[in-house]
Amino acid sequence: MRLVIISGRSGSGKSSALQLLEDVGFNCIDNLPASLLPELVRRVREHPPADETREAPDGPRLALGIDARNLWQDVQQAPRVIGQLRESGLQCDVIYLDARSPVLVQRFSETRRKHPLSDNRTHLLEALNREKELLAPLAAMADLVIDTSSLSLHQLRDLVKNRVVGKKSPGMAILFQSFGFKHGVPVDADLVFDLRCLPNPYWVAELRQKTGQDPEVVEFLRAQPETDAMERDITNFLQHWLPSYQQSNRSYTCVAVGCTGGRHRSVYMVEQLAKTFAVQFDNVQIRHREQQR
Repeated sequence: MRLVIISGRSGSGKSSALQLLEDVGFNCIDNLPASLLPELVRRVREHPPADETREAPDGPRLALGIDARNLWQDVQQAPRVIGQLRESGLQCDVIYLDARSPVLVQRFSETRRKHPLSDNRTHLLEALNREKELLAPLAAMADLVIDTSSLSLHQLRDLVKNRVVGKKSPGMAILFQSFGFKHGVPVDADLVFDLRCLPNPYWVAELRQKTGQDPEVVEFLRAQPETDAMERDITNFLQHWLPSYQQSNRSYTCVAVGCTGGRHRSVYMVEQLAKTFAVQFDNVQIRHREQQR
């Protein structure tokens, strides 16, 4: 049996994530009280769904939404309940979605929906801050944190599908993500490497509009001794420490590689690292954040 908990602040895309999981065969329940979770798991284990279209190698699959719409006391006990289920041997992944507060405010403004914690005395930004504090224990125990600030709904669905549904083995899934420091460090990064000290193809006129996936940029970077030294050092670090991350029962690890704009050096390095570690790990994924803007 596999259980996925979807949580996060309102407006971050939790409903879209649950819909995607339902589309691919998970039995989904939104806004379930955490106090009912052990009983639900017991019943599903004893009486798994009979629908053969929902059969999976890992047994019945459940996806649950737990967030600020639950009673305060119920949200507070959710981490304890989830911890007990994990200790019982259940495969339980906690996925926490969030976005920058200004982005969430804009989304509420566009949809004109009411925040579950707002009222006549609590404005939207204050409600979002209260919600962040309320959900902090769930965020702290999350296996995967996804920042949806710059993601469209389609991109979010693809990301959840690749990182959650695409995780076919019980081993750790690794995401190599390129980004530009001028757009901010990804909040879901577990490890961050800075390539801004390497020669920058941006300053070569004929390379400026290309990316680290183009042969001309690849050739330029491979010709720089610093690039090879940086790749070798990062590879050695990851080869030494990623097995320790996996042994600590982590389900997901995001390795973020950044340069100034996130289109040349970091893209090239992510492509190289992914090729190297795809031999060692079963689930290696790539995301070039700035190419999605």
